Amino acid sequence: MELKPAIELRNITKTFGSVVANKNVNLTVNYAEILSILGENGSGKTTLMNMISGIYYPDEGQISINGEEVVISSPKDAFNYKIGMIHQHFKLVDVFSATENIILGLKGKGRYNPKDAAIKIKEISDKYGFEIDPSKKIHEMSVSEKQTVEIIKVLYRGADILILDEPTAVLTPQETQKLFAILRKMKEDGKAIIIITHKLHEVLSLSDRVAVLRKGEYIGTVNTTATSETELTEMMVGKKISLNINRSEPIGAEDRLVVNDLECINREGVKILDDISFTAKAGEILGIAGIAGSGQRELLEAIAGLQKVQFGEIIYNDPKTGKSENLKDKTPLQIRELGVRLSFVPEDRLGMGLVGNMDIIDNMMLRSYRKGKSIFLERKSPKDLAQHIIEDLEVVTPGATTPVRRLSGGNVQKVLVGREIAASPTVLMAAYPVRGLDINSSYTIYNLLNAQKEKGVAVIFVGEDLDVLIELCDRIMVIGGGRVTGIVDGRNVTKEEIGLLMTKSHGGEQND
Repeated sequence: MELKPAIELRNITKTFGSVVANKNVNLTVNYAEILSILGENGSGKTTLMNMISGIYYPDEGQISINGEEVVISSPKDAFNYKIGMIHQHFKLVDVFSATENIILGLKGKGRYNPKDAAIKIKEISDKYGFEIDPSKKIHEMSVSEKQTVEIIKVLYRGADILILDEPTAVLTPQETQKLFAILRKMKEDGKAIIIITHKLHEVLSLSDRVAVLRKGEYIGTVNTTATSETELTEMMVGKKISLNINRSEPIGAEDRLVVNDLECINREGVKILDDISFTAKAGEILGIAGIAGSGQRELLEAIAGLQKVQFGEIIYNDPKTGKSENLKDKTPLQIRELGVRLSFVPEDRLGMGLVGNMDIIDNMMLRSYRKGKSIFLERKSPKDLAQHIIEDLEVVTPGATTPVRRLSGGNVQKVLVGREIAASPTVLMAAYPVRGLDINSSYTIYNLLNAQKEKGVAVIFVGEDLDVLIELCDRIMVIGGGRVTGIVDGRNVTKEEIGLLMTKSHGGEQND
């Protein structure tokens, strides 16, 4: 069957000052196909999609829809051409229902009729296999339900061309499979679907073709049936890289951190951690899996002294003194003064980890300024550390004096992870350290975590990609609804088994 082009991009160029985000990109997306867009951080994927969806306007080049050259200068124009984009960060009103969010902003006669809208939503849901309660409030929904609302919202407006940005980033394996089944039905219905993702195994299992960008330029498009993860990575990076995580066996796995019966209650009086117990051992990587918002972040914050603990104990066994200390009720500074190096890579990089207006050197000094012996701060060591991190982790920056807020998200992450590891911790906690990173940068971080493990550090790794958790971690603890639902051996567990534990709300079998 001959494919009909939905969108054709010719010589698309977009610059921001002296930065060239896209340069002479040529790309075709057909109806009744799923096209994946691959590229490293800063390769111009999102910028290109933002031009198709009307958020940015190209400096040069032409966009054609159904064979006719068009001008897309706003999201409204994009909708008029039946283009809908589902962003990674949902744009929904929490206190509204699914139906109210879907029809919000529509114009025309009878536009606000929830009963009629609910009927149309049901028709769309039945056609593609969505599961949704039109009357349910957004704040009561899971992440996958919110994503469903976003997709139905663009279909309700008549979109035939759909763009999805990292659609599986926070979904369980079971939710991912449901989404893929829906996208395949849309493809069969003749929709043109574009997906931005970093997960190569998903690209190969779902899409028909893959387009690769590198440093803003179009490298090429290949059929997924005729390519491999290695070839796609080489196209993205421009060189061969290893996609293997070398998991060594734990050596001398002493109990470094023992958490018993931990409970935390937030300001609203809601119990966010309930009866959490586990052990982190020296020389191993303990993975933590769970649906977003299950308590992973709060658990790490409790250990780091950033979250008040109502009940339980956090026992740290100091390898230098041989003594045990209960970290409960101690401040982060007191924990550090005990010699406990709980290096913490938070989810919110610029909100908690780094100061955006300060340069890379000054952000290094945030770890050491209290050691100053006079009113003048010593800057040579932080400067050397900043330069070391820039070179070792290939941070793309004009220099060490560049404000952190001017770096791309992936490069901010490298600075943060590098600084935390440089603190020589005995316990290293990393929350989503590769979120938003391209595959090359991600493997750099995995290798850093493995190197810490081999030095005898107890590594606690919170991740979203279950394939990586299984390949990287010695043990995996699954959290659901603030409770431990199981602890499994990373070498002998499947994604499906972890996915089932992620949806449970009570304790399961533990394999320590």
